[in-house]
Amino acid sequence: MHRLLQIKDRETDLALGNDAIVRGALEAGLAFASCYPGTPSSEIGNNLYIISKETDVYFEFSVNEKVALEVAASAAQCGLRSMCSMKHVGLNVASDVLITLAYIGVEGGLVVVSADDPSLHSSQNEQDNRYYAKLGGLPMLEPADPGEAYLMTREAFEISERYRVPVILRTTTRVNHSRSPVTFGPLAAPKTKGEFKKNPFRLVPIPAVARELHKELLGKRKDMAEDAARSPFNTISGEGTVGVASSGVARHYVADGLRELGIMDRARVLNLGFSHPFPHKLAKEFLASVNTVLVVEELEPILEESLKVVALHEALSICIEGKPPGPIPRHFELDPITVKDALASHFGVEFSRPQTVRVDDLPPRPPNLCPGCPHRATYYSIKKVFGDHALYPSDIGCYTLGILPPLSAADYLLCMGSSIGTGCGFSEVQERPVVSFIGDSTFFHSGIAGLVNAKFNNHDTVLVILDNFTTAMTGHQPHPGTSLMPEGEVEPAVSIEGLVEGIGIEEVAVINPLNLKKSIKALEKIASSKAKGPKVVVARAVCPLYHRAVTGKRKPIVFQVQDSCDMCRDCIDDLACPAFSLTNGRIEIDERLCNACAVCSQICDSIKPKKVAG
Repeated sequence: MHRLLQIKDRETDLALGNDAIVRGALEAGLAFASCYPGTPSSEIGNNLYIISKETDVYFEFSVNEKVALEVAASAAQCGLRSMCSMKHVGLNVASDVLITLAYIGVEGGLVVVSADDPSLHSSQNEQDNRYYAKLGGLPMLEPADPGEAYLMTREAFEISERYRVPVILRTTTRVNHSRSPVTFGPLAAPKTKGEFKKNPFRLVPIPAVARELHKELLGKRKDMAEDAARSPFNTISGEGTVGVASSGVARHYVADGLRELGIMDRARVLNLGFSHPFPHKLAKEFLASVNTVLVVEELEPILEESLKVVALHEALSICIEGKPPGPIPRHFELDPITVKDALASHFGVEFSRPQTVRVDDLPPRPPNLCPGCPHRATYYSIKKVFGDHALYPSDIGCYTLGILPPLSAADYLLCMGSSIGTGCGFSEVQERPVVSFIGDSTFFHSGIAGLVNAKFNNHDTVLVILDNFTTAMTGHQPHPGTSLMPEGEVEPAVSIEGLVEGIGIEEVAVINPLNLKKSIKALEKIASSKAKGPKVVVARAVCPLYHRAVTGKRKPIVFQVQDSCDMCRDCIDDLACPAFSLTNGRIEIDERLCNACAVCSQICDSIKPKKVAG
């Protein structure tokens, strides 16, 4: 039985933030869940995937975030408590659904988890998704730690059903991936079957219907704001005349900073967890009791601007500072030292930043493709055929790491699925050959439309679909083309090459990138083709980490460099597998890292296999 199902009522667990969200949802009677995996939200889906096998809860890894929210919305419309989780950029994909869903509403509670990523730990931007609550006119809760994530998840379902709208649970990386003691409650039995009640003049938002629905949504805002003002997640504390306002994980940094600086008795603090609709009455009470306010929040000045609006509306003459020219940076996540420094300046007390020790002789460790990763072999073959002259639009996934030398096979990137669309544009306006890269999961997520466009407009591009049988970067989740799954080997639901051929692409090659000779020959045929229009290469070989996780086995051989090595360095300079190293002037392969892909032995006769014990 899954660990989150074993925890008893009133039992305390050192819970990961994402685990706390899942348990909170289960205690609230979650019946239906969907997601497209994305860090820092991935563990939510991973947990629910297993839990769904052991309970009546339905869960699916959807093809993308838009579809995930659509399926969850329909379940909620039938009265089931539902949840849809994604990372912050995923909400961009789902936003078309979200904004209209705010109009139509729901019957059963629907919670949309948006996991933001300040400091871009695993993302291409650090957008602040609090704006989506304002854009959609939706309630939003912002937990500061796993304990609040648990409580707010449970409350989010109640708010959703009270106002019949989806609720955004906005987390950040530090909440999703931190641990704290959480005391859980009893699990609830979910309602797993619902009923759809036809009401087309509410549920089909043609303009005449949508106009009325929008007015109805605006009418709910006053009641929701009053709810926020009364919420136990929003508090005013302290008796000082100097104000500090904060939300999210920054609330903990403020509390620590005030205590460590010894100025708790001088501060009056506004903490917001139920932050939208903005609790105007509570903010007015807070602003009327202080002379000046420091706003501590990550990324955009959303709380700061809301407080300034209240001050202006209530004719309160008060200095409110936060983001530049104030002391709180607008980029990256906050940390205790930055917040303490800002508090010291605002309160006029002494604070010396602690000295940091810089160790200059430690080598950097940027992310890298794993030893034995088939993507490395694909890039090697592509570069041998198309060279450095070609233009290489890339996409979101492990293979983005092809940007690193010596592979250097990533020239342009926007978002999930963009490599195909940008490749179409590049092919029309410049003379270099265009070779786009996309992963298998990303192709299903948002690449298909781009390939249809390439066929429809006859763009002269090459698309390489890197198929490693899994959604690798976010934790080896399945996708429609998966043929190796945790339950064992099964046939894929959708054939990538079948889909490509169905679009009408005539030149399609399927290669095993670990066989360099055959791969290069197939690529040379594609490169030399005189036919105009899109061409597709499916480079298929399983992710070695995923294969080992599923089978529990390692290959019985590794590779080693023989004494005949003449130090030509082709293995390092062209392939650069992380298992290679230069030690005492010799090239060596670390047997603990080698995944026995055999690619290196195909480019150098001095590299041979060696049997290993076990």
